[in-house]
Amino acid sequence: MQNVTLNNGIEMPILGFGVFKIPNEEAEAAVLAALEAGYRSIDTAAIYHNEEGVGRAIAKAGIPREELFITTKLWVQPDAANTQRAFDASLKRLGLDYVDLYLIHQPFGDVFGEWREMEKVYGEGRARALGVSNFYSGRLVDFILHTDLRPAVNQIEAHPFFQRVKSQRVLEHRDVQMESWGSLGQGKMGVLENPTLIGIADSHGKSVAQVVLRWLIQRDVVVIPKSVNPTRMAENFNVFDFELNEDQMRSISTLDKGVSPYQDHYSVDSAERLGKPDDLSSGLL
Repeated sequence: MQNVTLNNGIEMPILGFGVFKIPNEEAEAAVLAALEAGYRSIDTAAIYHNEEGVGRAIAKAGIPREELFITTKLWVQPDAANTQRAFDASLKRLGLDYVDLYLIHQPFGDVFGEWREMEKVYGEGRARALGVSNFYSGRLVDFILHTDLRPAVNQIEAHPFFQRVKSQRVLEHRDVQMESWGSLGQGKMGVLENPTLIGIADSHGKSVAQVVLRWLIQRDVVVIPKSVNPTRMAENFNVFDFELNEDQMRSISTLDKGVSPYQDHYSVDSAERLGKPDDLSSGLL
C-alpha cells in the first residue's frame, strides 16, 4: 500500500474505504469485506450513523489496531463545548481507544471553538491527527491563520468533472493533504459512462473506476471509494499495478467542469442547511 505522510509525521494510506450512506446494519459486513480485500483505512462519520457497525467489523476482523487507520468526523455542534462529548460518543460507538484522524465535517458553526476542543483530544493522544472536511480555499486559509495547530487533511469533493486543481495547489502550499470524497461521481454526471475514461480503461484492461482512482492517486490525492459489493471492493483496491501516461492524465484534465453536482459550500442555502445545528446534532451524543 502506498502511504502519504501527514504534516505531523504520521503515515496515512493513500487508498481507503468509505462508508457514506451504508446503513448501520450493513456496515459491519461491508467493512469486514473491505478489510478482507486488503483495505486498512476506513472512513466514517458521526452523521453517517454507522460507527457502531464499523466498530463491530473492526473488532471481528482481529487485525492489530496499529495496522488500521480509522477516520471519523465531528458534525456541526450547537455549542463548541459539546465537542469532546461528541468525540467520546464516536469512540464508544467505534469501540476504540483512539482514532487516527478526526475531522471537522463542515465549514460552518463555531469551527474555531470546536478546533480548540479537538486540540485537547489530540494532545491526549486520542486522535493521532486532526483535519477538516469541505473547507473551500479561503475558509481554509483563514482557519490556518487563526489556529495554533494546522489541519493535516482537508477532505473535499474531487472527481473527473470537479477536479479541484487550484484547491490542491493551495493545500500543497500550506502542507495540508488533499483527500477526495465522491471520487467516482456517486452515480451523478455519468463519470463511469464517460467515453474518454472508457477508452483509457480499455487500453489498460481496467475498469473506469480503477482509472479514476489511479488518476487521483497519481495526483497524490487520498481516495476513499465506497461499495457494498465485495467484487467491486477488490477491483477498487487493485490500482497499483498500472500507471496512466502523461497524455492520458492530460485527457482526463479536459473533463473538468469546475462545478459540483452535489452542493456549493459558498452558497447561502448550504450555510442555512448545514450551519444550523438541529436534530442531526442532538442525536449524535
